[in-house]
Amino acid sequence: MNKDILLRLVSLAEMFMPLIIFLVVLSIGLIVREIIFNRFSYWVKKISPQLDDIIVQATKGPFMVLCLMLSLYFALQFSKLPENVEHIMSKSILVLGIIFVVLALANLLSGLIKFYASRVDSASSVTSLTQNIAKIFVFSIGTLIILNNLGISITPILATLGVGGLAVALALQDTLTNLFAGFHITVAKQIRVGDYIKLETGEEGYVVDINWRSTKIKMLPNNLVLIPNDKLNKAIVTNYYLPDKEMAVLVDLGVHYKSDLEKVERITCEVAKAVMTEVNGGIVYFEPFIRYNAFGDSSIKFTVILRAKEFIDQYLIKHEFIKRLHKRYIEEGINIPYPIRAINYEQEKAV
Repeated sequence: MNKDILLRLVSLAEMFMPLIIFLVVLSIGLIVREIIFNRFSYWVKKISPQLDDIIVQATKGPFMVLCLMLSLYFALQFSKLPENVEHIMSKSILVLGIIFVVLALANLLSGLIKFYASRVDSASSVTSLTQNIAKIFVFSIGTLIILNNLGISITPILATLGVGGLAVALALQDTLTNLFAGFHITVAKQIRVGDYIKLETGEEGYVVDINWRSTKIKMLPNNLVLIPNDKLNKAIVTNYYLPDKEMAVLVDLGVHYKSDLEKVERITCEVAKAVMTEVNGGIVYFEPFIRYNAFGDSSIKFTVILRAKEFIDQYLIKHEFIKRLHKRYIEEGINIPYPIRAINYEQEKAV
């Protein structure tokens, strides 16, 4: 009787041993995972905090797949499964290993692209299109490797993709056109994420993203405009961030014909210089100047040239400059005349 019980216990132990091994190895793997990433994070932070975030985020999730793979492997060593089942499990472990490598590489490559782009340009030129293309490339290679290891010949698949690619290209002509246009926009860097642009059709705003189909532009009223990449690629675009963000701010004015133009120039430049120094967005080292340009119907016209750090700063600069200049002109007795229309009665009678 005792012998039967002992045999049953041994049988149960053999039956549940793989499960126990699986759970033990998985638990150890998770503990080791935390220790490794804590130590690794501490070490990499000393070198580069940005790289620490990229590497940890890229590998921490896929590392879970590695733990699962090792758990299955060790559990398989203590199991007494049929040969065909054991073969399937071995293949499954191999596939999990490839998935781990693919996920880690895809996340790491995506993070490095974003990191590199932020280092090259002050406004990051990275887009979801660039990151997605990198991920698709890695996933495609990984899928072919998995199929090859499962004994599925990839040569016919590649041949089929080559033949079917033509049909797909014709069916998705518009989509592919936008895809390659978006890729060209991204690589050319004439329009980058973060730039303030204006289209010939009037839409203007900050470039939020360039994806596989369209470019997103966030307008100042907080509206989002979606422009197909192909149309954007062919449009006439003004980029206010190229060659750099600084831009001239022009304010058109006019003073009475009896004004002392030397005094007008001096007073105007004093006010403009104060605005450049005191208002956010002004270029402190810039020396404002004016240029008289026309004898108008009721005033001598001129343009004041100031300078802003970027496009959006011009509105506050103009606001403060007009306020301060109007007050100063009143104090100095400089007259800004109203528009005047004179009617020649004698000439009207002759008609």
